Amino acid sequence: MLFWVIAAILTLGASLAVLLPLAGGSKGASAAGDHDLEVYRDQLSELDRDAARGLIQPAEAEEARAEIARRILRLGNADPAAKAVGPSTTTRLVATVAVLAVPLISWGFYSELGSPDLPSQPLSARLAKNPADSSVDELVARAEAHLAANPSDGRGWDVLAPIYLRMQRFPDAVGAYRNAIRLDGESAARQAGLGEAIANAAGGIVSAEAQDAFEAALKLDPANPKANFYLAMGLAQEGRVPEAVAAWQKMLGTLPQDSLWRGAVEQALAESANKPVAAGEPAKGPDAGEVDAASSMSPQDRQAMIETMVAGLDEKLRQDPRNAEGWMQLVRSYVVLGKADQARDALNRGIAVFGPDSEEARKFTAFATSLGLTATE
Repeated sequence: MLFWVIAAILTLGASLAVLLPLAGGSKGASAAGDHDLEVYRDQLSELDRDAARGLIQPAEAEEARAEIARRILRLGNADPAAKAVGPSTTTRLVATVAVLAVPLISWGFYSELGSPDLPSQPLSARLAKNPADSSVDELVARAEAHLAANPSDGRGWDVLAPIYLRMQRFPDAVGAYRNAIRLDGESAARQAGLGEAIANAAGGIVSAEAQDAFEAALKLDPANPKANFYLAMGLAQEGRVPEAVAAWQKMLGTLPQDSLWRGAVEQALAESANKPVAAGEPAKGPDAGEVDAASSMSPQDRQAMIETMVAGLDEKLRQDPRNAEGWMQLVRSYVVLGKADQARDALNRGIAVFGPDSEEARKFTAFATSLGLTATE
């Protein structure tokens, strides 16, 4: 209601500002003439005072008086009819209708289309909004706008990359980490973040590209927990579970007690070594004794053990084929073992289980391509 009261007062004021001069007729013109005459008289009086004080030469004073007198005469000889000219009755009527019609029509449209109760959202206010009061999406949008205008801001990419990662925008995170590395150079945190983004973009598979990033991180910081954790995960995905468990156990021995990575490592060990096999899950990992035995094996015996575990995974998938993670693990394991034909056969079998047009089949194909493998024979 307050809005409409204020709008009515402003409209009335604007209308009166237009209508009052029209209603005044010739009064305005007459008043203007009287005002000019008073000005000329004041000029003559001031001229006389200046001449009396000697501030102006007599000849100049006479010339000035003559000029003022000519102006007074022109004012007095002006056409009286012209002074009295004012708007006619018809003109006043048309102007009045026009002035009143504009606000009435505008109010009619606004009552149908407007939203006076809607709070304003000016752009300047949004841009000036305190970052602490902004949502994550708003902050990311600001950062993206800044980087679109300043693509060489390595610090900006470095800040945005882990945010993309937490938002699960993994392809964007990969690009952001690569830009940060290109512009600001390598660091263990950037390389490890890049590896994590690549692995998550591939559905959690630690591909060769992700391994390269993690290994680059370890060259800069051998104790980097993220790189060590994911490289161990890659070993488990290749079927090298004893080595993965050994790596995770080594991490537990070096991580601080308050490290956030301890929980992830303990969970990975529980799932790979202690958790019973359930439908759709990979085969159970070795216990601590098996890990010790594997570490003391010769390379030939260790290779034979790995092949046995891969064969066991293959057999398990034949019995329980609806395990997408298991198929990708089996394909990678065969590739690592140098058995391309068996890897391709596993890939084709996995695609056949879920159907060639399924989301799983597309993920299998993309994963195999990253390993240099195709589904064709």
